[in-house]
Amino acid sequence: QVQLVESGGGLVQAGGSLRLSCAASGSIFSINTMGWYRQAPGKQRELVAAITSGGTTNYADSVKGRFTISRDNGKNTVCLQMNSLKPEDTAVYYCNADYRERFWSGHLEVWGQGTLVTVSS
Repeated sequence: QVQLVESGGGLVQAGGSLRLSCAASGSIFSINTMGWYRQAPGKQRELVAAITSGGTTNYADSVKGRFTISRDNGKNTVCLQMNSLKPEDTAVYYCNADYRERFWSGHLEVWGQGTLVTVSS
């Protein structure tokens, strides 16, 4: 069983920065894509940023130029550096990973428990 543990959320003023971290542990052979999603009250969960094991990144248009995703394949961790935060970035942020437990096994998906980011105006 694989778990994702997130950290780094909190309260910050508009224009400030936060760094989210996520660590995967458990029965892992490989992790393909790791990413961050967010869900604001009354809204659907949306992709914020994702990164493949090869380092290819993908960002939501709303965060391009402000957020940076990075990962350490050796430690099975992914981080999201969030700069120039806006009140509309307020949401619960979830870590996500697409992984395999064994060489021969199929891809599985796991979610973290979520961490709250609140940006005050």
